[in-house]
Amino acid sequence: MKVKVYTLGCKVNQYESEAMLSALLSSGFTKAEDGEHADIVVINSCTVTAESDRKVRQLLRRAKKDNPGAAAVLTGCMVQAFPEESRALPEADILLGTVNRSHLVPDLLRFLETRERVVDIAPHENGEIFEPLSVTSFSGHTRAFLKIEDGCNRFCAYCIIPYARGRVRSKPLLEVRREVEALAANGYKEVVLTGINLSAYGSDLGLHLCDAVEAACAVPGIERVRLGSLEPEAFSPEVIGRMAAQKKLCPQFHLSLQSGCDATLRRMNRHYTAAEYREIVENLRGAFPNAAITTDIMVGFAGETEAEFDGSLRFAREIGFARMHVFAYSRRPGTKAYDMPEQVQNAEKERRSRKMTETAAESQRAFFSMQVGLTEKVLFEEEVSPGVFSGYTENYTPVRVESTAPLSGLIRQVRITRSEQEGCFGVLLPE
Repeated sequence: MKVKVYTLGCKVNQYESEAMLSALLSSGFTKAEDGEHADIVVINSCTVTAESDRKVRQLLRRAKKDNPGAAAVLTGCMVQAFPEESRALPEADILLGTVNRSHLVPDLLRFLETRERVVDIAPHENGEIFEPLSVTSFSGHTRAFLKIEDGCNRFCAYCIIPYARGRVRSKPLLEVRREVEALAANGYKEVVLTGINLSAYGSDLGLHLCDAVEAACAVPGIERVRLGSLEPEAFSPEVIGRMAAQKKLCPQFHLSLQSGCDATLRRMNRHYTAAEYREIVENLRGAFPNAAITTDIMVGFAGETEAEFDGSLRFAREIGFARMHVFAYSRRPGTKAYDMPEQVQNAEKERRSRKMTETAAESQRAFFSMQVGLTEKVLFEEEVSPGVFSGYTENYTPVRVESTAPLSGLIRQVRITRSEQEGCFGVLLPE
């Protein structure tokens, strides 16, 4: 029987989807290729915003329509955080949360035998261990994602994820090393360490994120180690110094800002001030030349005044982010912010989103222009048009070059010659 896995959301979800696909293939199922009918569809859901939930429902309906008669598995964060809403979706034959992913194959076999709906949603519990998933390859990717942490203890006022993912738990360091070694043996040159709250890695094991970085960097064959989204206050000068000693660590840091206004940050239950964030960015740029600082920034959080938004906008301009993911606050039932007074109207959220997005575009354009004239190593991913290949530098600048020889999967030196809004162009240098 043929299976398709659809993924919504973060890099952690991408890793988990690959692990679920691997489990299915190991059990005798085969992967349905593009355009091919699937007997089983698996939708790995995201629930970070109400829009995420809408996309999950839309994808579930489309997957069933495009694959008539297929068994549909709905799994992931939406199922775990909102089980009753998920049960109400008639297209889902199997409902599986974020706790019992190892039950995927037996749950699926049970449904295929009985054709009776399977609901397998168990609660997260304190003290649970890290889920033993493993991935050795990523279909269609030249870099590999490695989930090393799950869960979050922070309870930001707007966020439902601690309820969907449970408390912090970490992949044992020996298993991190072994999985990176397996990825290297399969030809991957770059590994991206990911987690729900990646900065908290090791806090349950007496370890630190730096330990995982050092373990990954020590693996022969791995030329780059990159970090996923990070909480800024984790970057003390000592941590930055320890990470800067690892020459394989890519100088790109996604530091989740959310707001550049201290009053808004306090309401959000974020654990830093704008001044502290600025200092962390300056320390990173001092330790990692030509570092790219990328971020998430929210507009229209409960109680955000026009003056607070303007302060956040000014702060974003001053930092000079290489990339900003801008999104409007979305009320999530079960979070502290859901019942906060002075909710911002949707029309105002949209207006602020447009203004912040304009700032993001200006900032990105300025960062790309700063790359012109530099010589950088580019890991090439794909041929985007005949004779034109695209890839990313160590600081995650997208670069395109012309080449008569295939480049996908190779790291080559490139001199960057010009920039545009969406990236840079360059020329290959002789090997």
